[in-house]
This record gives sequence, structure tokens and C-alpha cells, in this order.
Amino acid sequence: MTVSGGASETDLKAPAAAFGGSPLIVAIAGAVALGIFLFDTATTLDIAIAVLYVVVVLLSANFLQRRGVLIVASGCMALTVLSYVLSHHVAADTALVRVVMSLSAIAATAFLALKNQSANMAVREQARLLDLTHDTIFVRDMGDVITYWNRGAEELYGWAREEAVGKISHQLMKTVFPVPLEDLTAQLLRVGRWEGELVHTKRDGSRLTLSSRWSLQRNERGRPVAIMETNNDITERNHAQEALRRTQAELAHVNRVMTLGELTASIAHEVNQPLAGIVTNGAACLRWLARKPPELDEARSAVESMIDDGMRASEVIKRIRALSKKTELQKVRLSVNGLIDDVVRLVEREVLDQLVSLRLEVASALPAVLGDRVQLQQVIINLVMNGMEAMAAVTGRPRELVIRAHRHEGEQVLVEVRDSGVGIEPEAIDNLFNAFFTTKPNGMGMGLSISRSIIEAHGGRIWATRNPGAGATFQFTLPSFREAAP
Repeated sequence: MTVSGGASETDLKAPAAAFGGSPLIVAIAGAVALGIFLFDTATTLDIAIAVLYVVVVLLSANFLQRRGVLIVASGCMALTVLSYVLSHHVAADTALVRVVMSLSAIAATAFLALKNQSANMAVREQARLLDLTHDTIFVRDMGDVITYWNRGAEELYGWAREEAVGKISHQLMKTVFPVPLEDLTAQLLRVGRWEGELVHTKRDGSRLTLSSRWSLQRNERGRPVAIMETNNDITERNHAQEALRRTQAELAHVNRVMTLGELTASIAHEVNQPLAGIVTNGAACLRWLARKPPELDEARSAVESMIDDGMRASEVIKRIRALSKKTELQKVRLSVNGLIDDVVRLVEREVLDQLVSLRLEVASALPAVLGDRVQLQQVIINLVMNGMEAMAAVTGRPRELVIRAHRHEGEQVLVEVRDSGVGIEPEAIDNLFNAFFTTKPNGMGMGLSISRSIIEAHGGRIWATRNPGAGATFQFTLPSFREAAP
């Protein structure tokens, strides 16, 4: 459905207003027809006076419908013939030629008037339908001057049609564009449409976020003549999405803190190792210094080892603090192998305590990804902890956990966590990532749901499959990060 950018405001009003008629116009049309008949009957001029009946036909098209216009045109043709009969003898002369010409002109004018009337009715019907929709629709010319403003626009923005038509749209609504207007216009002229989010200001001064769609209209010569803009208010939806995002971040933070509580032994072990090294090297340093003469080189080496151990302890504390803090999503360029290494160091003691054999199968030349380090680590930790819990009751076969990372479908990185545990029931596999669904006796059912939210926020996908033998495999993909061209 299109609305001509050149259509006037009168053209876009309801059909009743267009065909209501005016007594003055009716009187003028009747007087003109009578005058033409009298003059054509009485004149001795050798001209086709009856051609002037086309004026009557055109006037009638403004206040009569199709049948009425046909009656008026037939009446004018009858008056033409009557005038000829009254003032001339029927003969094959110039007078008869003038009659034929007049009749042809009246018939052609009636045809064209009815065709134009049908086109105007179609435009008015389209405008009426546009007024019925709840969407905000307006048309502007190539100078951004509003030429049509539907009822939805009146209700949303607060300006009546008469107030908006003729105004420059971007000035009236103080439009905030996502990119410069020149770039949007260039894309519109190139492909004929544009979609995106805009910010508009209503008549009362409040601001709206809108999902906007622009469609370019061209004339029969292919020249752009108008732009139809359709807008949907998504302000409340965006507020709801922001609230949902904050809630998901809160849940993710709680999940991380709970996971850290489960990893207390691993964390203590990882911190104690460098601390024990510091104590041992400190005692050795004192012994080297107590000798006669002091062994300075050995003492210096011991101090350097103490510094290295201190740095290791600091890194451990930094990673733990990052996991426990409540921070906003911060996407940076990351190495997937580095993420996996950090997780393995954190869960190393837990793996040993659970008598699990951990095997890494990671490709050496994986592309980088764009993501939040803490959140992606949280996903891998969740999957590793779930895998170990699934193998806790396994006896009679090895408890093996495999972490794989490799390219997937060219431009993606695929991470797999495969266990040899009790597996997943077929009826449960479709619900694993739903909130509050759990197969654990004391589980909350939030870990996998949070993991799915994190992966989807990074443009990836996460799923689970049953292994052919024992256990299950959880997999997720992440899009690779490409360096911007210089």
C-alpha cells in the first residue's frame, strides 16, 4: 500500500467529504449547461460550442459518483444532439462534424473523469485504512516536509494533522538518529528502504524510542518523490529489556558467588601454593644471609622467587575478585584457550578431590572472540562443575572430563565439555536450559539458564546432547572476532 507523496490534504480526506457536494457547485453546473444549450441553439457561429459541455462533466465529477457522472455526460450529449436538431437540417455538413466532435469530447472527458475519480477513491481508501492502523504513519517529501499524517501519528505525538502537515518532520519531532541523516538518506536512495531505532520528542516534551521503517516512493520516471515512515513505540519494551538484563546480571552474580563457595578447596589450594613458596623462600633467604660471609646471590634468587610467588598469589586473588564482583557486561577481545586455562587452574583441586581425569583438546590457532571474560569463564565453570557432579556416583569406569575447543563452521569457535557421568534422560534434554529446571536433588535450576543467557548475549548458541556411551556433552559456539580494517 502506498500513499502518493504529492497527494494534497483534500485528496486524503474521507470519501463522504469528497462526494458531499455543494449547492453552489450544483447550481453553477446547471447554469453552465443551460447557457451552453441556449447559446449553441441560437448562435450562427461556425464553431463547436457543444464542446464546452466538458466543463459541466468535470464539475459533476466533483460532487457525483460514477452513475451520476454518466447521467450528466449522457444529458450533455442529448442536449448537443437536440440543439443540432433544433438549429440545423440533418445533413452531412460541417455542423454534423462539429456535433460528432463535441459528442466525442464529452465521452472522452467523462471516461477520463471517471478514471481520475476511481484513482482518487483508491487513494482515499488507502488513507482511510492507514488511519485504522495503530501504527504511526506519515509521508514526507524529499525535503522532509510532511505531506500526510495519519490518526496513529496524531495519537502518539500529540499534533493534529493540520498542525503537522507542512512542517519539516525532523525539526518538529527533534529526531535523534543512530547515524548521520546523510548516511541514512544515502542508504534509502540506494536500496529503497531503511530500518532502525530513532528517538522522537512528543508535543508535551517527552521522548520516545521508536522502531522505524522508511520506504522510498519513486514516480513513473524513477525519480524519488516521497518517503513513507512507519514507527512503533518501543520505549516500554526497551525499559523492560533493560530491567530483564539487570535481573539476569544479578542472578549471574549470585550464581558465581555460589560456585565460588563450592570451589573453596580449590581456591584455598591455589592461594596456599604461592604463600607456601613465599614462606619457604623467605626462610632460605635468611639462611643465606646468616652465613659467614653471606651468600648474596642465593639470597637474591630466593627474594626473586618470593616476588614471583607474590605475583602468582595476586593474580589468583584478582581472578577470584573478578568472579565475585557485580560488574556490567564488558566485551573485549579474548583468547578462548586463555579462558579455558584460567578455569582449569581454578578447578584443579576440585578435579583431584573428585578423582576425575581432566583432558584438554584445544586447537592451537583458534580465532579470538569478543566477550566478557568473567561471564564466559562462569559458563565454562558451570559446565565443568556440572560434569563432575554427574560423575560423582560413577563406579566401575573412569571418571573422565574432556574440554575441547576448535573452529566451527568457519567463523565460529566451538567449546565442548564432555563427561562420562550418568547422562541425561531423553525427556529432560529439551528443558535443561529452562529457568528453575534441575535434575539435582538440591539444585536451583539456574546455572544452565544463566549460561544460555550469557552465550546468547554474546551472539552464540548453547545445547546439550547424550553421548553414545555414557555421559553427556554440553557445547556452545561463539562468533569469532575480526580486527577492523585499517
